[in-house]
Amino acid sequence: MTTTKTTRKIIIIDEEKCNGCGLCVPACVEGALQIIDGKAKLISETYCDGLGACLGECPQGAITIEERVAKDFDEEAAKLHLEGKKPAREELPCGCPSATVTQFKRHEVTEIASKEVADQHSMLSHWPVQLTLVPPSAPFLQGADLVLSADCAPFAYAGFHQDFLKNHSLLVACPKLDDFHAHLKKLTDILSHSQVKSLTVVHMEVPCCSGLVHMAKQAIQLSSKNIPFKEVTVSIKGDLISAS
Repeated sequence: MTTTKTTRKIIIIDEEKCNGCGLCVPACVEGALQIIDGKAKLISETYCDGLGACLGECPQGAITIEERVAKDFDEEAAKLHLEGKKPAREELPCGCPSATVTQFKRHEVTEIASKEVADQHSMLSHWPVQLTLVPPSAPFLQGADLVLSADCAPFAYAGFHQDFLKNHSLLVACPKLDDFHAHLKKLTDILSHSQVKSLTVVHMEVPCCSGLVHMAKQAIQLSSKNIPFKEVTVSIKGDLISAS
């Protein structure tokens, strides 16, 4: 089969802007995108239909459409690629390579330390906490110092209750596995109507988790409120690696 080239619309990726979050990968139904060496790559021109379904999923604005000479889109080849081609390396649903899966040792917790942990009290002051389930009119949101946490952060960071829940209201969401646009609308409604005093986003260091920061900043902008914002990053080993 001879592949022809024509002048047509096709995506282009600015690697300087791309942070490898992987949000564009599942948005491309033809499977034309992969995360390779920490950047989104167009693996074949013949898999890209040029319609740009991936554009709206990139929080960095790294994907655009250009018109240039490229191989024709081959719908049949894209279908076969999706059905039969196995990736050279396994990828996680977030677009990260399976090599990021790791295990690390912890120091054994002494009996005394275990008792001290057991004696600690929960700082959670309300329910529910999942962003999907919380109505914008919830009383615990009114005038609150609000924490928006990635699903994994409270499990990774041992001091989460003491450092982030005390005297704060909590919302929990995942920018990768949840409905990003539904969450953005809900958070915008909350910020618009609840007189939130401040917003802190606590997220993991993995690239796809940065979508939560993008969501929060966009919600603040859409709410037309001047809400103090803070970002906290937690490493996969449970350390605080940045706060700004």
